[in-house]
Amino acid sequence: MTTLTTNLQVIDPFSGDVVVERAFDDGAVLEQKLAAAATAFERWRRVPLDARCRAVSDALAWFRAHKEEVAADVSRQMGKPIRQARAEVDGMLGRAEHMVSIAGEALAAEVLASGADGAVRRIEHAPLGVVLDVAAWNYPLLIAVNVVVPALLAGNAVLLKHSAKTPLCGEHFVRAFQGLGAGLVQSLVLDHPTTAKVVQDPRVAHVAFTGSVAGGRAVHQQVAGRFIDVGLELGGKDPAYVAADADLERSVAGVVDGACYNAGQSCCAVERVYVHAARYAEFLARARAELAAYALGDPMAEATTMGPLVSEAARDVVAAQVADAVARGARVLIGGTAPAGRAPFFQPTLLADCPPDSLAMREETFGPLLPVWPVADDDEALVLMNDSRYGLTASVWTSDRARAERFAAALDCGTVYQNRCDYLDPALPWTGVKDSGRGSTLSRWGFAHLTRRKAVYLRVSPG
Repeated sequence: MTTLTTNLQVIDPFSGDVVVERAFDDGAVLEQKLAAAATAFERWRRVPLDARCRAVSDALAWFRAHKEEVAADVSRQMGKPIRQARAEVDGMLGRAEHMVSIAGEALAAEVLASGADGAVRRIEHAPLGVVLDVAAWNYPLLIAVNVVVPALLAGNAVLLKHSAKTPLCGEHFVRAFQGLGAGLVQSLVLDHPTTAKVVQDPRVAHVAFTGSVAGGRAVHQQVAGRFIDVGLELGGKDPAYVAADADLERSVAGVVDGACYNAGQSCCAVERVYVHAARYAEFLARARAELAAYALGDPMAEATTMGPLVSEAARDVVAAQVADAVARGARVLIGGTAPAGRAPFFQPTLLADCPPDSLAMREETFGPLLPVWPVADDDEALVLMNDSRYGLTASVWTSDRARAERFAAALDCGTVYQNRCDYLDPALPWTGVKDSGRGSTLSRWGFAHLTRRKAVYLRVSPG
């Protein structure tokens, strides 16, 4: 729970204790941060690319040295089990180091053949200026690094407005990169109206937003009066299809983990499953056993494999979707309720015969819910997988490469997996379609929206 008054207060979802309290940025404090970012950009943009790469790489070592502190703060702020929080620190570092390794190639000028008059022609990738990164709470390190590191490598300054649930993560990024110079990376603590003002500030050259569809729509409207771009990573309702030839032992383990990792609080979590009728009964039996193995408890305990949801409101969304599905004919095979107690836990839940028109199959859940529906064949699965206003990822569980290629060509989403899910490869662009967003992060394409093309045409002799 957060209170948007004069101070931001973050409550540990498991214990109910206050984790941190911070004053909101406004007035002179906010103006000072905006001015410092603009000044830092003018200095940083002139630093050669290879020097920027070395400086960013050196700064990342801070996270490695403070891994336990950072992971503990992630767990206390949003309830992620400590082992998963440590894994997020490691994953963030791996992703950042990959971006450093490809920056030289991605940002190098493209030199063209000489013109007919002997002119030198090239295309440069110029930095934009001050980048505002509005980051979400569910993967507070991975989401932020997708923008912070490539923005810095490209020569930009960064204002990191982290979620009101995870402000300490914003402060950790500032501490890590403080050696790059004053004002270059700053953390903002803002309420919604002040965030809108910063979005509209002329010193902000680009906005990257990760969050809900409603939030993305609001940010998009706020920049509509300005000639700047906005990157949006929004919601998902990602489908999985288990084909008749799937390796069921591995498929069930992968799908269940994709639905329940981080208590299902992932934009690319598996949120609806279609299983070939020939494998349906066995899939349900195996999935029930997998879900029964989760250990709910204190996120700081090493044995815990599922922590609480981030809030009571999040728990209520899952409960409402279960109730709606049951009313439409679905069967609860395991879970389906919230355990007694103050913390907002919800039991890992398996819904069999969950109709395609139910809320659990159509609206984002963001909780440990696995709704399943049988299909007669590949054609029916493909139609149902595409029948969504979202389009982030989709997974096909099959031993047939040709089948996977067919689905990859026909699925309307940003990423298609065969025999994997809920995973980001930093060498591939992370992209959403439809209501899942616009623009790309990661890969060499993750630098494109953080730079502008600058044409250079040099001819020695006039005429």
